[in-house]
Amino acid sequence: MWQLREGAHAILADDGGAILDERTGRWTHLNPASSAAVMILLAGAPEHQAVEQYATRYGISTVQAAADVRTVTDALTSQGLVVTEIASASRPWWRRWWR
Repeated sequence: MWQLREGAHAILADDGGAILDERTGRWTHLNPASSAAVMILLAGAPEHQAVEQYATRYGISTVQAAADVRTVTDALTSQGLVVTEIASASRPWWRRWWR
């Protein structure tokens, strides 16, 4: 499952969006396509379904859609704005409560 980490808040719309990182006070601005990818992922779709929905929305191949969605997820993950279920499950139980 893909979600924003605690302290990150998204404002998303069809014409773009932004994510506020409370820790730093910085905004990450999203173009319309990136905002759409984030909306789909935050709705709970697994990445493979998000790719299909994104491809359908923009009328592009699933290969291109997969590259686009991966670019967005990698960029936001590298900025520390998102967490995945796998990442939180891999931490020892005693560290999960300490965020």
